[in-house]
Amino acid sequence: MIRQVVARLALSAAWLGLSSAAMAQDSRRAYDADSPAWLAAVGALSVPVQKQQQGQVRHFIEDCSATLLTRSTAKPARIIVTAWHCIEHYHDLSRPIGFTLQAHSGHSEYRTARVLRQGGGMHADWAILQLATPIPAHFATGLTTRTDSVDAHGSLSMAGFSGDAGMGENGTRLTFDPACRVTQARSAVIDTDCSAFKGASGGAVVQVDAQGEARYVGVISEGDSQALSRFVAITAFRAALEAEL
Repeated sequence: MIRQVVARLALSAAWLGLSSAAMAQDSRRAYDADSPAWLAAVGALSVPVQKQQQGQVRHFIEDCSATLLTRSTAKPARIIVTAWHCIEHYHDLSRPIGFTLQAHSGHSEYRTARVLRQGGGMHADWAILQLATPIPAHFATGLTTRTDSVDAHGSLSMAGFSGDAGMGENGTRLTFDPACRVTQARSAVIDTDCSAFKGASGGAVVQVDAQGEARYVGVISEGDSQALSRFVAITAFRAALEAEL
């Protein structure tokens, strides 16, 4: 979905390139064998969309990210969460949404997905999807959610398939910012100084709890490729998610 940065800072399309300032502030790391285990739950989402352009319906692929979630890490998982704006123009149900998890070893798991619930606007930029078949736990364990609200004073991690030509390798490599901070919170919409770029929309925001467990706390929504990445906290869609898990 293409949006102007001055109007909406949507990660999936408004971030069209890396400025020198953005590159200088890039605090991301690339997913590899030494990365935190929770990153295995963050996958690439491909959404076939339809848009009106010059009086004609045109077909595109919206490249985003999504996160595999679960109620129990001991069971296979099949529920994923992404950003609403990634599926906003998904109308042709005969063309499936694709979700791919990539292990750092090079192996991958691909599933088609269908939309179960969605926020319906940028004010509620979340969507819950179900995979055609579960992801086996031996390949990737779904993330569990934080039971309380986001700790506005604690460190965050943010991960997605940024489409920059550098570390993100044009959206083919998962990248993550391991330690960033909340800069402003407005109800369930939270601003951070995390680094993320085009394609990271729908990706995961995680905090480590007192027991040392990485917990999912929200979905990446918007940003400006420089000093702002915004996410929607799970408090905005927890009831809908719990009903599907």
